[in-house]
Amino acid sequence: MIEAVLFDLDGTLLDREKSLIAFVSHQYDRLAPKLSNISKELYISRFIDLDKNGYVWKDIVYDQLIQEFHLTDCTVKELLDDYVINFKHYCIPFRYLHQMLNELTQLNIKIGMITNGFGQFQLDNIQALGIEHKFDVILISEWEGLKKPNPEIFNRALAKLQVSATNSMFVGDHAINDIEAAQNMGMKAVWKRNDASPTQKADYIIHELDEIPMLVQQLVTSQK
Repeated sequence: MIEAVLFDLDGTLLDREKSLIAFVSHQYDRLAPKLSNISKELYISRFIDLDKNGYVWKDIVYDQLIQEFHLTDCTVKELLDDYVINFKHYCIPFRYLHQMLNELTQLNIKIGMITNGFGQFQLDNIQALGIEHKFDVILISEWEGLKKPNPEIFNRALAKLQVSATNSMFVGDHAINDIEAAQNMGMKAVWKRNDASPTQKADYIIHELDEIPMLVQQLVTSQK
């Protein structure tokens, strides 16, 4: 019996790729006089390359950009502060996000989130998506002092939800941090398909978020 569904954030609920492109594009426009050594197209593409799907923090990304393109009119701190303050204004959800969460609530399914990242930054993004109130528990790695794939952060979430791993499902996009880690806990692991972290080890594979409530209902029915 599935009693709870837990989610990753970036690449699962938040379309991080589209959000990042939107942010970087507007950052260039805001700071264009200071970035004249580089074209907008190259600034965006190089940023995306250096970002490595979010696994490189932005101080390193900006430092590399400044060195590569000899940007003398701006500092790493200036660019990083702009990112931290303004990224939340460009958060784009994956399709069906709100519909999916509403349907899970109607099914009396508990909803949780476990996301790696900096606490206030991730919370700002969650609030920007307008979904914070939909979750029974949200754990962010910086504030927990633990990050996925450490099983303890999963244990904490399950304990707060008061559900067992075997009665829970985890939805994520990363082969190790989400899928493998959830399966090691005994949870059903659902991979939101992407090209960045491919895996065929998931229990289920989805393309769109609206598949989640249907999957939960199918599992409930099959276990009766």
